[in-house]
Amino acid sequence: MLQRLYDILYQFKEYAVLTGLVAASLILLAMNDNSQMKRIRSMATITYGLLQEQVVFIPRYFSLESENQLLRRTNIELADEANRLREAKLENLRLRRLLSLKGQVPFDVVAGQVIGKNLTLLRNTLTIDIGGTEGIKPLMPVIGDGGLVGLVVSVSEHYAIVNLLLNVDFRASAKIERSRVDGIIAWDGKNLFLKNVAKTLDVKIGDVVLTSSYSSTFPPDIRIGVVSEVNEQPGTLFKSVIVTPSVEFVKLEEVFVLTSVPDEERTELEHRDTQKATR
Repeated sequence: MLQRLYDILYQFKEYAVLTGLVAASLILLAMNDNSQMKRIRSMATITYGLLQEQVVFIPRYFSLESENQLLRRTNIELADEANRLREAKLENLRLRRLLSLKGQVPFDVVAGQVIGKNLTLLRNTLTIDIGGTEGIKPLMPVIGDGGLVGLVVSVSEHYAIVNLLLNVDFRASAKIERSRVDGIIAWDGKNLFLKNVAKTLDVKIGDVVLTSSYSSTFPPDIRIGVVSEVNEQPGTLFKSVIVTPSVEFVKLEEVFVLTSVPDEERTELEHRDTQKATR
């Protein structure tokens, strides 16, 4: 073993001697206390410190990069949580208003979510996530935050289609709350009108429009909208009364379906009387 160690030292004797001399030089330099050596040691210490600071920056850079990624991820998670809380607050406010509206309607209602909208057509509709399983039937009125939304026209087991006020096929008997003037609510593809209002009747901008008791489909006193424009129609006996709906259909997310259906006896009687009058 010693012979092998000796052979290795002999083979690399130049390096061994150099290493020994360097070590001895460093020891002598460290032990030397003259002013020149002190300056050299000070400069060496400063140089080593500067080099160490630069070298330490490399792992610090990677550490900062990892920390930045963590902060970005945390920021995204916090922003997502804030959005969910904000959405929950808005939904809570909408549901409070709907529950308040429910308390004003003397009928049983079924709550539903809007899952589809067509708001750019002549025949605008909603799709809601309740249907025959929940007792929904055609011709049931639908209300929302603000008032009347429309009428159920088609039902499957779990879904229903609602014709909106803003549908050329929609009609409803209505009245002016202040003056009790009657008319028919209808949509022409551009504006919602209160039709059949004579020029002599009292209708003003700002009047609230409600469903009337003359309808066999809609319960009375459900808010429809507000009169926004009243114009004379030359050559006719009627006014042009434009109504702004109380419901914001673009923002509508929750609705109530009133589980009331038309009185079959009244509907049949009125239908027979109409047929007689046209003969």
